[in-house]
Amino acid sequence: MSLDLKKTSKTDSRLLFEKSKPGKEGIFVPQRKFPEQDFTKIVSPDLQRKESSDLPEVSEPELVRHFVNLSKKNFSVDTHFYPLGSCTMKYNPKIHEDIAALDGFAWLHPLQSENQIQGTLEIFYDLQRALCELTGMHQFTLQPAAGAHGELCGMMLTKAYHKSRGQEKRHLVIVPDSSHGTNPASAAQYGYQVVQIPSNEKGRVDLAALEKALSDEVACLMLTNPNTLGLFETDILKIREMVHKKGALLYYDGANLNALLGAVRPGDMGFDIVHLNLHKTFTTPHGGGGPGAGPVGVSKTLEPFLPTPVIVRKDNRYAFDFNRPKSIGKIRSFYGNSGILIRAYVYIRMLGLEGLKRVSHDAVLNANYLRKKLSQAYLNPHNEFCMHEFVLSTSNFEAQGIHAGDIGKRLLDYGYHAPTVHFPLVVPEALMIEPTETESKETLDSFIDAMLKILKEIQESPELVKKAPHTMPIGRPDEVQAARKPILSFRDLKQDQASA
Repeated sequence: MSLDLKKTSKTDSRLLFEKSKPGKEGIFVPQRKFPEQDFTKIVSPDLQRKESSDLPEVSEPELVRHFVNLSKKNFSVDTHFYPLGSCTMKYNPKIHEDIAALDGFAWLHPLQSENQIQGTLEIFYDLQRALCELTGMHQFTLQPAAGAHGELCGMMLTKAYHKSRGQEKRHLVIVPDSSHGTNPASAAQYGYQVVQIPSNEKGRVDLAALEKALSDEVACLMLTNPNTLGLFETDILKIREMVHKKGALLYYDGANLNALLGAVRPGDMGFDIVHLNLHKTFTTPHGGGGPGAGPVGVSKTLEPFLPTPVIVRKDNRYAFDFNRPKSIGKIRSFYGNSGILIRAYVYIRMLGLEGLKRVSHDAVLNANYLRKKLSQAYLNPHNEFCMHEFVLSTSNFEAQGIHAGDIGKRLLDYGYHAPTVHFPLVVPEALMIEPTETESKETLDSFIDAMLKILKEIQESPELVKKAPHTMPIGRPDEVQAARKPILSFRDLKQDQASA
């Protein structure tokens, strides 16, 4: 049955979204452990509820079925192949969850004294050292809550560094046209003016354009290597020389580090600042808005500017170092998303350096296997050996009216999450595919088979693809409207109706 939500009454709208009915109970709350008169003294009057909280009233079976049925409609790395390019959606080993949930970690309070959290501080310290070893950086901060937060931290470090040298006139940040969208956003957010440079015909940084853009007003170049086309920047040492010669810094976006573990380090390439996505490369839960972790590593020159506190070891004890006069200060509450940091630490310790090398080896192998097979059927504007991901183009289906997003939608019907569509922008109608190392050859072959079937459908019955998905509980919503005005409950629907 279809309902016109605009014509639905407030009472009916609640029935659409809620299973609540007065008098139903699904939980038994223990009696208050302190007298009611004491409660009014403990809680300030302006914080005491004056009206009912209007919480749902449902039985436990209804509650369980509701959420289990919702979960069955989701695509996740635990249920489907998830080839989301540049997001490294690899499987998350469940032992990480078990260890992070141990009472000694899960029940810690961020205000506990250093003496009571020595074990956790030791893990954080060892994680910092492991990340330094893997990236070739001198020191790390674990505070940033995600990759974009790490980028913002990097911009703050950049500004502090140049200010300490009396070069506050450096107000430009250079980004390639294939950069991740958060790069220019983070730079602009912190007040920098962004200068975009084009890629050359091989999909890499155009050195002539870079040379023209460099000046004594440039603060840094933000670069991803391999880039978003999955191609290694073979001129990286030349780029380093050009940037440093002008007194600017080189910033590494670590979103694509999964291609390089144990093979080559950003520090050895000449990068001064590195952010890592632990929720990508080091297989902690990813998606749904968080939590994440975006540690930032720096060269020795920039180490004094790291956020406070930095975790240090003194006489076989671990401590927070707040005595850092050049620091940019705190960039978030407390010390980082500890559960995510612990999961990443377990991953590194389980695999070791040789295991991490194998991770990147297999990620590159899987990507090139898919590239080789699919590029025989789909257009690939940069069909050469790739790293962990590659980009196809569906621009040759213009006559059939098919766009990259249509193929992504149709893949849902075959049981696969869509790749990244329409990005990077340097490739028209882009499909960016990253299989990661955790997928088997059988899974990759099934994905190839689905892509070939969709190609045949485009040629023989394009309307089938244009109207996909056909098997999902929701077809094609207005994605712009859904992002800007999501209706998540009957309360949201009431507000939407009231403003209509």
